[in-house]
Amino acid sequence: MNVLITGGTGFIGSALCSLLLKDKHDVVVLSRHPEKIKSPLRGISDLKQLVSDTFFDVVINLAGEPIADKKWSDQQKQKIIQSRINITQNLISYFEAMEHRPTLFISGSAIGYYGITASDEGIDETVSGDSSFSSQLCQQWESLALQAQKMGIRTCIIRTGIVLGNGGALGKMLLPFKMGLGGIIGKGSQWMSWVHLHDLLGIILYCIDHAEMQGVINGTSPHPVTNRVFTKTLSDVLKRPSFLPMPAFVVKMLMGQMGEELLLAGKKVLPVKVLNAGYIFKYKQLKGALQDVVNNQG
Repeated sequence: MNVLITGGTGFIGSALCSLLLKDKHDVVVLSRHPEKIKSPLRGISDLKQLVSDTFFDVVINLAGEPIADKKWSDQQKQKIIQSRINITQNLISYFEAMEHRPTLFISGSAIGYYGITASDEGIDETVSGDSSFSSQLCQQWESLALQAQKMGIRTCIIRTGIVLGNGGALGKMLLPFKMGLGGIIGKGSQWMSWVHLHDLLGIILYCIDHAEMQGVINGTSPHPVTNRVFTKTLSDVLKRPSFLPMPAFVVKMLMGQMGEELLLAGKKVLPVKVLNAGYIFKYKQLKGALQDVVNNQG
């Protein structure tokens, strides 16, 4: 296949590019720094560089300013929003102008869509969002991406949880935990809906290979855990103590709204659609997922 990817140099995107190349697909990466894209990948900085009769079987949109790297000032919020909206709008405009439109458009989103209301109820793809920043961001992002459906393009929106791999959120957690400085966050009762990178990539490939997959899809493990369980499991895997909790007021003081929405609020998100479609997870349980990442650090 011919595949176009945005965000192809990121934590998830780079791993996906490697898989696609392994399967002998031709991959073009839209990037702000195309000079860093190495053959056999092809890098471009603008969709206008593509000739009018270029055909992509699949377009995968993973671009976006990292949501948890900086405190959410008004300026940072705008940067987070625009980095997602601008590239997605550019892709929609590109589809409209294309002579041959792709068969499939896969666009990223996040479980932040479901907002911050605390609940122990399992959440599937039918649950609505709320007025929180992360939810409003995802709602706007998804609404734009779904315009591809009106053009007859099969569209999949992947709402990603906490991705466990060599990088991402876990990459930031490992050092303090290895030093024995880990601990629960807030009360520790908030849910953490996680997914191993292998399975997130597996879900993306499953969407490519199965024409019945469309619409919103939760990219999470079937077995979310509370922050308390996540903390204990990670400390057990690393064989290190975890007795330094971060109280809620410290999270709010240091990280503001970002900390409240991403660390203190949690949702028990379940991948109902992909399970019903027949996808089989390699890493269903947290301990096995964490052991794999820790044992394969490179």
